Amino acid sequence: MKIYADENMPYVKDFFAELGEVRLVNGRTLTADQMSDADVLLVRSVTKVNQQLLSKSPKLKFVGTATIGTDHVDQLYLQQRGIGFSSAPGCNAQSVVEYVLSSIFVLAEKYQWNLQQKTVGVVGVGNIGRVLVSALQALSIKVLCCDPQRAVTEPDFPHIPFEELLPQLDIVSFHVPLVKTGPDATVDLLNSRTLKLLKADCAVINACRGEVTNNDALLTDAQCTEAQSGQKRPLVLDVWANEPEPDLRLIPFTEIATAHIAGHSIEGKARGTEMLYQALCQQLGLSPAKTLAQVLPEPQVSELKINSNFGLLDVQNLSRLLYDVRRDDALFRFYMTQDNKTQGFDWLRKSYPPRREYSSVRLTGQEVPEFLTTLGFSTQIN
Repeated sequence: MKIYADENMPYVKDFFAELGEVRLVNGRTLTADQMSDADVLLVRSVTKVNQQLLSKSPKLKFVGTATIGTDHVDQLYLQQRGIGFSSAPGCNAQSVVEYVLSSIFVLAEKYQWNLQQKTVGVVGVGNIGRVLVSALQALSIKVLCCDPQRAVTEPDFPHIPFEELLPQLDIVSFHVPLVKTGPDATVDLLNSRTLKLLKADCAVINACRGEVTNNDALLTDAQCTEAQSGQKRPLVLDVWANEPEPDLRLIPFTEIATAHIAGHSIEGKARGTEMLYQALCQQLGLSPAKTLAQVLPEPQVSELKINSNFGLLDVQNLSRLLYDVRRDDALFRFYMTQDNKTQGFDWLRKSYPPRREYSSVRLTGQEVPEFLTTLGFSTQIN
């Protein structure tokens, strides 16, 4: 069996080598000719999986994407050819949530916010959004939700229509899929008109898809806000329209700018690989022989003892110990603003420094606050 896999997919050989020959490829430049003998194709979001790419792969029986989003995969075409498909919903949800929390903590420190007096709007309350809502509520931060699709299927879901939501917020965080048409389209969801509904100092966080927040509208809004008040709107962008060529004009107006790495924790990426491995095993009628715990490296910090008075400020410090988003912001600004960008957006993603999730650290003590478990930490009462 020939298994073609994106070279940036971690532990892919650890999981799949026993099932066949694993060939690593550049997911962004992969061509139909390169994978003509493929039985299995494993990709990430940079690979457009469509008829053009698969036209010369008559043996192909399974396609997997180690991502939550699936807008880069033509699933109808796969169905027509009888090719099995699997994605990895929720694989990096915790990683993205920790990115958002780190960003909020950085903004709170810079602007001296009392987060328990702020209101956060979560737009899109699916695999990632629901974890973020739980984390924010565990920290006693007020959260308002917007998810029209969940509102249709769940009568009790506390949905607030998007344009009614925006004026009420101090922070808005986007976690929607990319939907190009229809009443719930998300392309340019935050545009020149809807941006005006926000308070001038409302922070905007986009860690889902770059096309959800309109570049030109963000730039105009940032320039106007700075001209009128002397301050810029707190703007956190992990995703960009036209990746891997982001609009460099926006970078000076951001508080935090990163290279689509919110979900790039070791656990988040490896969990996606494991989910595809399990899906392929199921299609082949095999019992999975490998688990995530078997392939993950030992964390540098594995256990911490805490006291019963552990609180919000301590969470911020502990979060910073494990992951400080300012590291990735500094990398992005350095490499994306160089005159000679031989090492740019894709290089930053491929060379991303290791980052562990909260779950890699076990918190122990005679009393361990329950909210730490909700945040994703492993806990143990001594």
